[in-house]
Amino acid sequence: MLICPLDYRYGREEMKAIFSKENKTDKLLKVEAALARAHAELDNVPESAAKTITENATTDIVDWEEVERVEKEETKHDIMALVRVLGRHCGEAEKYIHLGATSNDIIDTGMALQLKEAFDVIEEDLRDLKRTLCDRAEEHRDTVMIGRTHAQHAVPMTFGLKLAVYADEIDRHLERLREAKKRVLVGKMSGAVGTGAAFGDDAEKIQSLVMEDLGLNEIKASGQIVGRDRYAELISLASNISASLQKFATEVRNLQRPEIMEAAESFETEKQVGSSTMAHKKNPIVAENICGLARTLRGFINPSFENMVLWHERDLTNSSSERITVAHVLVLLDDILVKSEKLFRNVEVFPENMKKNIEMSEGLVMGEAVMMHLSEKGMSRQEAHEIVREASMEARAEDRKLKEVLKEREEVMKVITESELEEVFDPEKYTGRSKEIVDDIVS
Repeated sequence: MLICPLDYRYGREEMKAIFSKENKTDKLLKVEAALARAHAELDNVPESAAKTITENATTDIVDWEEVERVEKEETKHDIMALVRVLGRHCGEAEKYIHLGATSNDIIDTGMALQLKEAFDVIEEDLRDLKRTLCDRAEEHRDTVMIGRTHAQHAVPMTFGLKLAVYADEIDRHLERLREAKKRVLVGKMSGAVGTGAAFGDDAEKIQSLVMEDLGLNEIKASGQIVGRDRYAELISLASNISASLQKFATEVRNLQRPEIMEAAESFETEKQVGSSTMAHKKNPIVAENICGLARTLRGFINPSFENMVLWHERDLTNSSSERITVAHVLVLLDDILVKSEKLFRNVEVFPENMKKNIEMSEGLVMGEAVMMHLSEKGMSRQEAHEIVREASMEARAEDRKLKEVLKEREEVMKVITESELEEVFDPEKYTGRSKEIVDDIVS
């Protein structure tokens, strides 16, 4: 019986496979094999034993279902079950498996290997999304639309600038992801409370050899487990990214309102249905799905920080929680990143509606442009602001064009010609550095 929607509705197989039982077992076995090789390099165990352990420490030989059976029926301990099943295939070399290690030397280092694979997927997702946003920003570099603040018309901008702002935000997330690697992709091989006592004089060398072998950073100090501030950073980063994606998707949803209709999510098929009863509906379901899953993802922040607070050198309260939080967060993040890329790759843009929405303001959105032009003509900025404010209130109250009201103001027309006023009211000429910013971001 399937209960979790990640099993049958959300998430890509590529990311789910990383957190599958089989892949987890594979990574734990890789750590055990690397530990054996480190011991062999330091002459603590025979080279032949390390070779035997390495050859058998694969999921082709060690069946994760058998490991689970042994845990359930015999050991009641996951790593001891793994060690026991691996040992059955290693003959005399069995006595060298897991030598000097504690369970979380294997578990945390194995998790780091899984996270390393997940980071690669998320990084590629972010690059794909950034590339798509840049492509669409370049496409709409000159597409003029109204900017909005407080959900009200502000001043003109370009749709390309809106997308370039998003691309720049994703670029910052890429930077954060790469920066986080050195703190999150770490393993340990330091024993029961972090002293490395069971490894004797070779403790430092063993940890370095194992992490170098596995391509991971090594901890400088820890208790029995890798500090969970590292996992909290990962979940926080994922939550930060998800909030950006929710923001982008929310903008599409808002721009798709019929009374705005400047951009809209495209239907995937000709036969796609918007509503079971309202046949005319064309709903932004992907954008809404992104928003809902992003909210769910961020719900894992609290347990991730709670998992930092453990008794002494560690207790087990984090373990059950992390079996849920880490995998769910990364599967959800990958899912909404891929959906976001698709959303913006296919988003429909309606420049004529953008122009129409600018025009509906009857010139009010050009008030700032008028104020700045009057200032350039020698009028004080404050005086120009008050004149435009009064004229705007009058135009709105009388349902007239701002330009016509201003033409009746003697103090305005004595410093500006009628042709200049006409030019100031052209929104195409008041997008500032929108186009240059798009070029900078894309390049």
